[in-house]
This record gives sequence, structure tokens and C-alpha cells, in this order.
Amino acid sequence: MTASIVWFRRDLRLGDNPAWARGTQSDRVIPLFVIDPGLFRAVSSRRRSLLVGGLQALDQSLGTLGGRLRVEIGDPSSVVPTVAGESGADVVYVNREVTPYGVARDERVARLVNVERSEGLYVHPPGSVLTAGGRPYRVFTPFYRAWSKRTPDVLSDPGSASISDSTGAGIPSIPGDYPAGEQKALGRLDRFATRVDRYYHERDRPDLDVTSHLSIDLKYGWLGARTVFETITSGTEGASALIRQLAWRDFFGHVLAEAPEIVHEPMRPEYRTINWHDDEAGFAAWQSGMTGYPIIDAGMRQLVTEGWIHNRVRLLAASFLVKDLLVDWRKGERFFRRQLLDADVAQNVGNWQWVAGTGSDAAPYFRIFNPVTQSRRFDPDGGYIRRWVPEIAALPNELMHAPWETEPRQLAAFGVELGVTYPQPIVEHSMARERALAAYEAARSRD
Repeated sequence: MTASIVWFRRDLRLGDNPAWARGTQSDRVIPLFVIDPGLFRAVSSRRRSLLVGGLQALDQSLGTLGGRLRVEIGDPSSVVPTVAGESGADVVYVNREVTPYGVARDERVARLVNVERSEGLYVHPPGSVLTAGGRPYRVFTPFYRAWSKRTPDVLSDPGSASISDSTGAGIPSIPGDYPAGEQKALGRLDRFATRVDRYYHERDRPDLDVTSHLSIDLKYGWLGARTVFETITSGTEGASALIRQLAWRDFFGHVLAEAPEIVHEPMRPEYRTINWHDDEAGFAAWQSGMTGYPIIDAGMRQLVTEGWIHNRVRLLAASFLVKDLLVDWRKGERFFRRQLLDADVAQNVGNWQWVAGTGSDAAPYFRIFNPVTQSRRFDPDGGYIRRWVPEIAALPNELMHAPWETEPRQLAAFGVELGVTYPQPIVEHSMARERALAAYEAARSRD
């Protein structure tokens, strides 16, 4: 009788899961999740709650098949081989990781037990979308053209293995109110599919917020990327725009798999010597949503309150920190990674480097978002700002995007006094723009 382990990590689902499909071809399978105490303590309580909710949902799904999820606590490099030895499993099936931490962890385990890797995190696996010269892409647009032409790999159906009912140490008891797990995620996907046609025209409007909200589902693997790809197939502008976002997700995963050093270093070496400012006061104001720029403050307050932030506002907040305050992108990336419930290393690093102009783009360094122009364009009625910056909620639409441009007496009529009820801007954008361009150009000249 053959026995195998399916070691779940960022793939807490049974459908669209190649590792599960392969593991269930044996006679007996042990579904396993290992809680690494160091990582578990390091993340926010909200993230722990989401993980536990996902584990509980996976355990319930396994229960319908007559098994249970085995949860152990400890260093995976010792726990996984121990479980394999105790259960008589001769192979451990996993879905391949791309993060430096995940790759190193899996290598340690593979030295002690037979590990078979599948491709379950992306629509197309890293290394499968290459240039004519056989190299990975470093710019998105040509990657997207090649990505779009590739047909997703065919998935095998799960086998009929008997499923272990051992629960091990058991799932921790942590309360949570987020509807976690595969079935809830599939419901969110189905609901989004009914309104995807709005996505193309309205996805950049944080006041309307017609985004999919599937990023958390993809982060924990309650949904597979291929499931989303195969569900959003209407061919409308909205569907095409959503599929393009899936391609961006693949792109950053492929880039990180090829160049793991980008977690710490710029992809473009000419920007390694940028003279970043050590602006702790500015960084603190940015973190707490007190920069004096309403759209930036609204986004940062949403981030620390909800652990989520609208995608357009993510770009604006990141650009403000890097280009307006000239603070090292790595500080912002780490702060986002700690705060976001959907924090994904490849996506977070890739997007921060894209905004910073140090990453994968054709001509990026002079892209500097004007927070006022963007605010007026994408939150024209001020609904998003009013929700998150109540200090200025009484201002009429034409004043709230840049209140410092209005006479103090006029602001006072609406209960706003800059520097007292709401901050003055901590930096002047046009000056900051010129300063950022000069810093980037100086780095380029030193290369």
C-alpha cells in the first residue's frame, strides 16, 4: 500500500490543486499543514485569523471526503520528515514556491524526504513564458502578449486515495469574522463574474470600488489562479482587464522565481545608488495618514484599519512615499507587507519596484503621480476621502482634494483649520517631483 503526504501552504483548497490531484493517486494520503511558530507570531492577528479560517474550511472540505486536515506546529524541515516517517509516506507533494523563504524551506525538507513539486500558484508556471531567445521576460507588455497565447496546462483529476483522519496538534482556536475558505471564495468569484463588465471603466474609482476583492483568496490559495482565469471568460472589456491583472500577478511571480534578489535589491542596477532621504517624520506621517494630501491619507488609513487598500490608491500611496518624500521603496514595501491581509511577496515587491522605477518597466523612473490630479480624477465626488478623512468631510468637492489652495477663512466656514484640525501638506509636490528626478538622474549618471 502506497502512502503520500500533501503538504498545503499557500494553496488551501482541493479544487484546481495539482499537488492534491497527484497525492490522491496513492492508496492513502495525509493532508498536512505545518504552522511555523516564528512566522505565525510575526504576522498580525488579523492574518492569523484568516489563516485559521482557511484551515478550518479546508478541514471541513476534507471531512466531506471522510478525512481530516493534520496540523502540526514547528519547523517544517523537521516536522514534515517526522510525519512522513511516522505515516510511512514515501513522497511529499507540494505546489512549487517562488519566494526566497519558501524555496529555501522546501530545499531543506527535500534533503530529508522525497518532495515532488507541482505548479499550482499561477495560471502559467514560472519558466513557461519565455522570449524567443529562451530567456524570462523583464518587461510586462511583451510578457503579456506571449502569456496570452499560451494555453494553461491540463489539470489531472484527483484520485481515490483514502484520506487520513489524524488531526495532529489540531487547528488553533482563533476567532475571526472573514468568510474564509474555498467555497466562500468561489462564491465571491461567481458574484464578481456577474458584474465584471463594470471593471474596465470603474476599477480605478476607490469611491465606487468595483474591484474583485479576490486578492485575499488568491493569497491564501482558497482560489486557484486558473479557476479565476477559466471563470472570467466573457470576452468583454471588463473581463479582459481582469485577465490582464492575473497576467500581472503571473509576471511578478515569474520575475521573482528568476531573480529572488529583487526582494532586497533593485532590478535595475543603475538605481542602487539613489540618495534616499532619511525622513523619519515624513515616513511616520505617511504611515498614519497625516501627510496633508487627502487621497494619500485616506488610503493609508484604510490600510491600517482594514488591512486592505484599493489598487489605484496603493499606487498613489507608494508613489508619494518614494517620489514625493524620496524614502527608500524597501521601507514602504515592508510596511505594506506587514499590514496587508493579501500580502504576497512577489506582488508586493514587484509593484513597489514598478512604482519606484527600479523594477520591470521600459522607461519608468520619471513616472511620478500627482496626488491632487489623481484624486480629482478618480475620486471626483470625494466619497472615498470623506469616508476615511472625516476632518474635511464637510468641504465641497472642489475644495477637498487640495484644501491648502483655499483661503483659511473659507475653510473655517466648514470647520477646517489646516495645521490644527487637519495637517498642512508635509511636502510641496512640484518641488518634490524635481528633487526625485534629480536623484534618479544622478544615480543613472554614476552607474
